[in-house]
Amino acid sequence: MDAFFAAVEVLDDPSLAGRPVIVGGAGRRGVVAACTYEARAYGVHSAMPSLEARRRCPDAVFLPGRFWRYTEVSERLHGVLRRFSPVIEGIALDEAFVDVAGARRLFGSPPTIAEAIRAAVREELRLDCAVGVARTKLLAKLASRAAKPVATRRGTRPGLGVVVVTPEEERPFLHPLPVGALWGVGPATRQRLEALGVVTVGDLARVPEETLCRVLGTANGHHLADLARGEDSRPVEAGREVKSVGHEETFAVDLHSHAEAHRHVVRMADAVGTRLREAGLSGRTVTVKVRFGDRRTITRSHTVPTPLDSPRALTAIAGALLDALDVWPGVRLLGISVSGLVREAASGLQLSFADVGEPGGAGAGESAEAPAATPGAGAPAGDAAGETPEARHLAWREVEAAVSAIRARYGHGSVGPAALVAPDGLKVKRRGDAQWGPSEAPPGDPIPPG
Repeated sequence: MDAFFAAVEVLDDPSLAGRPVIVGGAGRRGVVAACTYEARAYGVHSAMPSLEARRRCPDAVFLPGRFWRYTEVSERLHGVLRRFSPVIEGIALDEAFVDVAGARRLFGSPPTIAEAIRAAVREELRLDCAVGVARTKLLAKLASRAAKPVATRRGTRPGLGVVVVTPEEERPFLHPLPVGALWGVGPATRQRLEALGVVTVGDLARVPEETLCRVLGTANGHHLADLARGEDSRPVEAGREVKSVGHEETFAVDLHSHAEAHRHVVRMADAVGTRLREAGLSGRTVTVKVRFGDRRTITRSHTVPTPLDSPRALTAIAGALLDALDVWPGVRLLGISVSGLVREAASGLQLSFADVGEPGGAGAGESAEAPAATPGAGAPAGDAAGETPEARHLAWREVEAAVSAIRARYGHGSVGPAALVAPDGLKVKRRGDAQWGPSEAPPGDPIPPG
């Protein structure tokens, strides 16, 4: 999709048409998630710090983003794609691989299908997309980039819309591209390749494979040698399973106490648990990610015997992991994720945190559970003195099931952990909230002009 998040914002608010629109966090620590071609003409691009984007384009309109809306449009996009082929591998909200090998008798040649997809997306979503056609995923991806519009100060130059790379054209198309266009070539790898005199993919193709293996490692060396020849044997994987579910957030000011951080742990664990349940998933490994003010980043994980999706248990485990860390230097970013996922039907009865162990040491589980009180006065009936752990666990499961049912009917912000009640209401975290950093500067710390 072309400038997807920004294009959706312009679609919903036509007064933004023709203006430099940036979706992302507008605060000092924000980053650009997407921008219109009018903003790209000033050199703004995704992942750029928002302060730099503001300096380059002072007249830009910053929008915090509406992840729920982009997800909604993405589902409609996939609905269009499914009409052409059931073999679809989504790689982002705005991008997917589609294997059309089995659809040619119905819809014609791959270039014909590509044009039909563009027309259907334009007609039904009122948005533009670019399509690349090739025999491999890598080349199709690069062809779609070549099909996109180009931003200039004189205006946006329309793209080709569809670019087809035939087998005979693969190397002439691929070899002039910068080596950074290949998957697996990040800044560190690119620096090593430049030391070998490699700037383009063609340069890479001329380096002996054994040299690449020696410099980059055996696996990466073979991988990049194949890509440089246009070889990519990976198939389109329809219905690829989710590996993990998580949330992370960058704060406008660093957090310097466990008490401050625990409130965010409750909010994130509640959001992650809700997403797991909505997807019918549970997981065994809980990971906490912490980035300090000096950009030093650490992660801590704990694996339980039985998969879980309970926000209360996630809060307790993540809280105990956080308690074992020294947060005095200041927490700039905090995240919680769950991996080792299984489908709900495959998981057994979930244990309470007291039953699965305490990663933070003796007593850590009990103190970490305190902020995770479920809304309502008092604990559920199963928490009565003398009740077994299994009965307490089942009672909490009933409370959490009731919360899920209320949210399904009245929205995520209708009920939530009591620890998240603020003077202006319940602050339940939704997917995508603060994903690109804070949008507001903290009091007394204004964003510098221009």
